[in-house]
Amino acid sequence: MAVHFAANEEIGKSFNEVKEQPRTQWRGNCLKSFMATALDDFPLIKTGDDIAEIIVETARKNGLKIEDGDVIAIAQKIFSKAENRIVRLREIVSSKKAEEIAKTTGKSPKFAELVLRETKRIMKASHEVLLVEDKRGLICINAGIDKSNVEGRGNFTLLPENPDESAEKCRLEIKELTGKNVAVVVCDTYSRPFRRGQVNFAIGVAGINPFKDYRGKEDLFGQILKVKNVAVIDEIAAAAELLMGQAREATPVVVFKGLNNVTQLCEERSMSELQISSEEDLFRNTL
Repeated sequence: MAVHFAANEEIGKSFNEVKEQPRTQWRGNCLKSFMATALDDFPLIKTGDDIAEIIVETARKNGLKIEDGDVIAIAQKIFSKAENRIVRLREIVSSKKAEEIAKTTGKSPKFAELVLRETKRIMKASHEVLLVEDKRGLICINAGIDKSNVEGRGNFTLLPENPDESAEKCRLEIKELTGKNVAVVVCDTYSRPFRRGQVNFAIGVAGINPFKDYRGKEDLFGQILKVKNVAVIDEIAAAAELLMGQAREATPVVVFKGLNNVTQLCEERSMSELQISSEEDLFRNTL
């Protein structure tokens, strides 16, 4: 499944017309279009599966060449499955603290125990929400523990132990298999404060600068931008979700081509770069 994202002047053209044009087009110094392709016929992942090898093979079957500069967005769920981050709720023994949280939230004590094991700090516990800062520094509901698209009654997936390490291992193996230098973004869906609905966010990154920094540059009227530092990996994750979906789509990997002007491939980047202190956070004290 391939989608060509284009500027307004390309709306109305047939897909074949657009497809024949260069992958990356520019208006002035701005990105004008890019290509995003969800890998069809992606197999269901089992514990121990090699994610990089499966991506390369599935891309080949889809007729898609992996090239230098590609950005590959991957749903965290397949890493969780491959890394055996699946738990059976019936095997969990709940602690006294978990039982207290269960009374407050209305959740089962065993599920509350699972959340506690993945949590650094509880931010809010009520019948409406169990919001935590997890062991990775992510602010999320239920520590990212999820039941969707997990086989087996009472089975849940935990987030990958270290999404950055999962992304880096995958990136390096893809490079070994193809000879191509790509970036990997591990993503998951989260709620947002002050807005309805969920959006895909990056939770792991490898081989790409997380930001597109406009600070110090001029706008259309010569004014110097002071705060615009765009979290481009979150934008990539959000765009990927349009093709990944949330239900029965079975397309957990999206390959982006033509993002060279808004991304910078580089070594040793981390999600910790996106985390901010409580002093910097403009919203935390309002919740």
